[in-house]
Amino acid sequence: MTVPPDQPAAPRTPARARTPPSAKAAAGRSAAGAARPVPKKMRAAVLRQHGQPPAYQSHPVPHRGAGQALIRVTAAPVNPLDLLCASGTSYFGPPALPYVPGTQGVGVVTEADTLPAGQRVWFSCDAGMRPGDGAMAELCVAGESSVQPLPDAVSDDLAAALGLSAIAAWMALTWRGGLRPGEHVLVLGASGTVGQVGVQVARLLGAGRVVAACRDSQGMARAAELGAAAVADLKGADVDAIVSRLKDAAGGRLDLVLDPLWGLPAQAALAVLSPGGRLVNLGSSAGQQARVSSAMIRSAQISILGYTNNALSSAQKAAAFAEILGYAAAGRLTADRERYPLAQIADGWARCGQPPHRRSVMIPP
Repeated sequence: MTVPPDQPAAPRTPARARTPPSAKAAAGRSAAGAARPVPKKMRAAVLRQHGQPPAYQSHPVPHRGAGQALIRVTAAPVNPLDLLCASGTSYFGPPALPYVPGTQGVGVVTEADTLPAGQRVWFSCDAGMRPGDGAMAELCVAGESSVQPLPDAVSDDLAAALGLSAIAAWMALTWRGGLRPGEHVLVLGASGTVGQVGVQVARLLGAGRVVAACRDSQGMARAAELGAAAVADLKGADVDAIVSRLKDAAGGRLDLVLDPLWGLPAQAALAVLSPGGRLVNLGSSAGQQARVSSAMIRSAQISILGYTNNALSSAQKAAAFAEILGYAAAGRLTADRERYPLAQIADGWARCGQPPHRRSVMIPP
């Protein structure tokens, strides 16, 4: 189901009813105050073979080093990046096995050098990209510079669902794409979390017109609900047909494209861009190759820009996410999501990238 911005997602099992954020923070402070010892083992989603889903099992608790925080995890999303890293085929190289996936999460600080115990936070880490375990576990270690306090008005599952996907959409549009008020924006892959956030952020930041494009009918309907002025269908292998549909939706002007797809959709979008337009690419889920004409790029002075969250400093991520959280707390920015108990990691893992596009958020015990 689609989750309104001011309500938590319904849990997949009745037993996992959500505790309000303030109560979770209070519980964390109480536990911290009691100086509860850190166990040696925890329950986690553990990957033992590249390309296969993790299994729910016992795993050693990670050790906290200087400048790191030990966090009791309350929510961890399953992102396309997690699946890519776990496949062993990413440009980071195959991660050493076994390991716990999860590049981000929400939780309560248990131990840290400078952060107060009991503080409710969002955090990111490098699981799958560098040695070490990630967020799909009861406990996780993250650098303190990658930890950010959360407002009570944003639920654990919403903060987790937004996270790095929202940061990518925000920074690709602003920092990389240079979005200016009044410009016309096309969001490709609008059914996914990056696309959903991209549609909303473009509107919030003053775009004159936002067009959404995706393949599935549910995603197109949802994009319209989130504020897209027009929606285009990306289905099919006929690039000329896709170009025609994008032109009709764009209405004669297109300044900026947010592109997490590449492949045929990017190829079509480039043909529709107005002179001086920009396309910001931050993914290749529709294909690694796109045929681009040099004459078209030169004659229309079009810019193709690459984006990755890995190029951001901790300060940039924190500033972007603070803006995102402000809109989310005000009920103006959301992301569709589903909650699963961590024990159902195989289900949450399988749902990633599948329509209807709702971010799987795993809830540890």
